[in-house]
Order: sequence, then C-alpha cells, then structure tokens
Amino acid sequence: MDTAGVAGAYGRWAPVYDKVFGPVFRQGRQAAVQAAERIGGRILEVGVGTGLSLPNYGKDNRIVGIDISEPMLARAKERVRRDKLSHVEWIGHGDAEQLDFADASFDVVVAQYVVTAIPNPERALNEFIRVLRPGGEIILTTRIGAEGGLRSRIEGALMPVTSRLGWRTEFSWARYESWLAASPSLKLIEKRALPPLGHFYLVRVARLATSPAN
Repeated sequence: MDTAGVAGAYGRWAPVYDKVFGPVFRQGRQAAVQAAERIGGRILEVGVGTGLSLPNYGKDNRIVGIDISEPMLARAKERVRRDKLSHVEWIGHGDAEQLDFADASFDVVVAQYVVTAIPNPERALNEFIRVLRPGGEIILTTRIGAEGGLRSRIEGALMPVTSRLGWRTEFSWARYESWLAASPSLKLIEKRALPPLGHFYLVRVARLATSPAN
C-alpha cells in the first residue's frame, strides 16, 4: 500500500461511498461521535471522507476534517455547505502520516475506519498523539484482524485484493498493543466490539495529563 494508491482507491469509491458504506458503518460512526462528545472542544477527524459524521457533532464543538482523497473531500465540503454546518472549522487535504497541525492542537482525534487504510499506521498513530493535548482522547473505529487460525489465513490471502480497494484485512490487535506499550503517556480506556460481525471495534485511548511516574 502507498499513499497515492489509497487516494486513488477512495477517489473511485467517492461517488458510491455513502450508499455502500454508510449503512454498514452507521453504528460505528455514532459510537465514535458519542465518545468524542464526552470530551468535546476542538476535534480533528482524520479520514473525514464524504463527511457522513459531520452533522452529528454538537454545535458547541469545532470540527476540523482532513482526507487524502480530493473527490471525497469535495463531497464533504458540499455537505458542509448544503447542511450549513457552522461548527465545522475547516475541511481540507491532509496526510495522516504527516499532519500539518501544531503540537497539542486538538482535544480529540477521531479516525473512523482509517487506520487499516494508512500505508504506515504506527506513523499516523504517533501523529495523532502529537497533535492531541494532554488529557484528550484518540477515538478509533477500526477493523482488527485475527491473531491466527483459519480467519487469519483468509485475511492474509485477501490482502492483495483489499489493498487495491484501499484497506488491509491483516491488522491484529498486537500492533495496537505494541504501539500503546511504546507510549507511556497513553492509556487504553475502552475496546468494544462493533457490528458488523464483531470484526470492528471502538477503541478509546487517552493521552495522560501527567506522566505515570508522577
């Protein structure tokens, strides 16, 4: 997977994305927004796509959305204009692996069904930490692959196909565990299965306001 390939794949998905994935991931989107609302404030949505979640955020928040795909962004911007979403501060092009924001710029970072579509996921996750203020939360909805067995073998076999479609099937929880273990400022708050099929999860990670040693 590479950035240009992912951008191209989602550019092709853009005209039908809402109809194909909107209903499938509706409960996950709702769960992510509800989790973000618990913190509130300035919220970064990475991989904002067509902006399906934007109308659901409370008007007291300020929402910034980025995406790698210009066709997806065009639809998100049209949604903001059409629905008069005044709480949306800015929507624009951005790479999750190189966020163009200052350190500690956001109270919440939301990434819905995005991590497994990023060429270098851990690099992006570290960027989420960087732009998040201490005391804030990273909210992920994410597919988690099997650790072994038949499902794991099937996911591995599907990787050449799903990579061309814009995401990876092979992404185990062990990768998240390693990332968390390498970042002592983080604490896993919640990991909850989501539909469909229990292959997707809501993951909430807090950036601690003080070092654990303190």
